[in-house]
Amino acid sequence: MSQANDNLFSALRAAFPSDLEAIAIETDNGLNYSWRDFERATAMMANLLKSLALPEGSRVAVQVEKSVEAVMLYLATLRAGYVFLPLNTAYQSAEIEYFIGNAEPAVVVCSPKNFGWVSQLAFKAGTQHVFTLDDNRTGTLLERAAHCSDRHTPVPRRADDLAAILYTSGTTGRSKGAMLTHGNLLSNARVLQSYWGWKNGDVLIHALPIFHVHGLFVALHGALLNGSKIIWMAKFDPKKVIEKLPEATVFMGVPTLYVRMLAEPTLTREAVRNMRLFIAGSAPLLLETFQAWQQRTGHTILERYGMSETIMLTSNPYDPKDGERRGGTVGFPLPGVSLRVAGDDGQILPTGEIGGIQVKGPNVFKGYWRMPEKTKEEFTADGYFKTGDVGKYDERGYVTIVGRSKDLIISGGYNVYPAEIEGYINELPGVAESALVGVPHPDFGEVGVAVVVRKPGAALEPEQIVATLKSRLANFKIPKKCYVVDDLPRNTMGKVQKNLLRDQYKTLFS
Repeated sequence: MSQANDNLFSALRAAFPSDLEAIAIETDNGLNYSWRDFERATAMMANLLKSLALPEGSRVAVQVEKSVEAVMLYLATLRAGYVFLPLNTAYQSAEIEYFIGNAEPAVVVCSPKNFGWVSQLAFKAGTQHVFTLDDNRTGTLLERAAHCSDRHTPVPRRADDLAAILYTSGTTGRSKGAMLTHGNLLSNARVLQSYWGWKNGDVLIHALPIFHVHGLFVALHGALLNGSKIIWMAKFDPKKVIEKLPEATVFMGVPTLYVRMLAEPTLTREAVRNMRLFIAGSAPLLLETFQAWQQRTGHTILERYGMSETIMLTSNPYDPKDGERRGGTVGFPLPGVSLRVAGDDGQILPTGEIGGIQVKGPNVFKGYWRMPEKTKEEFTADGYFKTGDVGKYDERGYVTIVGRSKDLIISGGYNVYPAEIEGYINELPGVAESALVGVPHPDFGEVGVAVVVRKPGAALEPEQIVATLKSRLANFKIPKKCYVVDDLPRNTMGKVQKNLLRDQYKTLFS
């Protein structure tokens, strides 16, 4: 019944160019990887995983610095038929302990510098195998894989089999693991390949992290499924990216990256002369950035919208005959995606009215890992996923996201969920309660501000609160400012009025 061609790896492998000696990836430190290197290295890593005799459906959790070998490990995991679990490199011990405990991975791969504490957490949770992988082509994973055969037949997978789990922080409490299948990922990659006009000779500049949807799925699958060369940047550096633009045709970034490139005098029309497409996502693109980019480069950024649970949902048109790219909107639902706007009562709303965005399509995830009740709650009776985003359609069919339910903060393209940070603050001695709100920031789009209520008689230092959080949480989650107050504004129901706090602090960084 199963067919190997439903394994996402098989589809990506089938798209490799016929000349396997051609360059697949050129790195920012002068290394070139051929398509044959990809074929052989992913086979060796897949054979290493196979040699461990892991149970069916095993998870491979990976928290390593960005490297081409980390991409190979992702592809090898798919190839071997296991489930890939990427983890943000900024996560600290409390977070990693939760993910390992929740996902129960059979294999954990971490940076050598973190091996001590990560392996301790992993072995304690029952993980059998912990490997290291550094960004300089060293580590026990590569040492072990070097002894394996470089021939491997991809394990047959059905479209409905799990390919990856992406943790998306819960708005209430802890993170949820979004389960994405081979079919979810492949269907979305194929739609984007056609919708964004990928063509022969395209070259992608990859300057995004590879632990979430944008860099790992949208950018990588796009280039791989097209057999396109990738110019690889381990970290985003605006000067270096601009220097490489003449050799490329496609760039994907979060709005912050565009803001930083606009600050460089070397960004000129001449620099972008060979570029075909600039894509932005992961956070709202300010209209002023959209317009400034247009004026400076003559290119119109294509803004799109997606999430961990669904990969890409909507996109501004690539082809002018489908319409213009409109700043402030995320374009139209992608082919195959059904999107509707619903009121609180579940009633479907007409054009122009603001409500909750609900979606359905082959790209929509299978559910939350080991959370059947939560999964059920997030889908409507007729199978639409409730995104938690709030938006509207205009009369021309363009979708605009106007806000986010449950106060999600998107800082520099990363999701920050106030409930999670508040939970850590509230555990600190002397804290009665806290509220985290997002306020506008010129560089990150939005940052968190913590407003903390002290217990009677307690002495709290804002700087000390922030310092303590820094030792426990990823940097992007740390509030940029902290205020200690006597009480929080509440409505008659006793609910904290975050809108008033946002209002109070909205000009902090402007």
